[in-house]
Order: sequence, then C-alpha cells, then structure tokens
Amino acid sequence: MVAPASTQRVRDAAEPVVATAGLVLEDVAVARAGKRSVVRLVIDLDEDAVGSLDLDTLADVSRDVGTALDDTDAVAGEYTLEVSTPGTSRPLTEPRHFKRARTRLVRLAMVDGSSAFGRLLAVEGDTLVLGPVDPANGRDTTGDPTRVPLADVARGLVEVELSRVTTDDDSDEEA
Repeated sequence: MVAPASTQRVRDAAEPVVATAGLVLEDVAVARAGKRSVVRLVIDLDEDAVGSLDLDTLADVSRDVGTALDDTDAVAGEYTLEVSTPGTSRPLTEPRHFKRARTRLVRLAMVDGSSAFGRLLAVEGDTLVLGPVDPANGRDTTGDPTRVPLADVARGLVEVELSRVTTDDDSDEEA
C-alpha cells in the first residue's frame, strides 16, 4: 500500500491537466508493484456530455498527465501510468454518474428492495426520468416515463446494449 500523501500528490498534479482537457478525474490509486509504483487514474467526460470518451483524447491526456507527474516528482522512483474510463461496470452512485448514463438502459435497485428498469432519459434535479422498455428484449416501448427520486435508489447499473434496437418510427429506411 502506498501512503495517502503520494496519492494526493498524484491527484494534485493530474487534476489540472485533466480539467484543462474538459474532463473529470474520477479516481486516483497508487500502489507498489515490486520496485515500481502503479498509478491508476480513472477519467470521464463532464456530466453534461452524452457518449463515450474517445481513445485519442484518452491518449493525449495520458501523455500530458505523465509529463505533469514527471515535472512535479509526484511519484518517487519508477512508475507505470494506467489511465482508463469508468466503463459500463461502474455502479451509478452519484448524481453525475446518472447524468453520464443518459440515453442508456439502466437497472435500479431501490432502497425498499424493489427494482426499476428503463432507458434513462433525463436527470431533473434529484429525479431520474426512465423511458419504458420491454425487459424481455430491451426495446423502447410507448408509454409515459417513470419518475424515480434519487433518494429511493440504493444503486444503479448500466445495462450493456450490444446494438441498440430501433423501432420503425426511429428509422428513415423503407422496410
């Protein structure tokens, strides 16, 4: 285990670089691996962005963070820098996580033990707006959205969609 002061030095050096790129530093971890340290950063798009962080941007930020770490001697000795995004397996625990998951299928475990499933259409203040989805096939269906107070959610997960199914109304092509 590496001292928290080392982790804070890495955060202090990396955060301005990540922010300058218009991104958010989600997590910092520093661990010993033999004679060297492994520095792991998790970065993400701003909460208002929809979509994914592209690999070119991730590579650019990684290079710039590496330079900042070297310039500030934030890590003693040799280190390996690993920069990644949260990915779909990240539990949705904070309002910004839910905002980043807009347009995605989500499964919510509620505080009362029940669950909810739908397409996250919006986060309005402290309320999630879920569009109706057929749980059997993940297709969007018609109907009124469901509003779920964030305070009622114990945890949320993004459901992976290998290919988003479109309805006839969504397609411009002739059948």
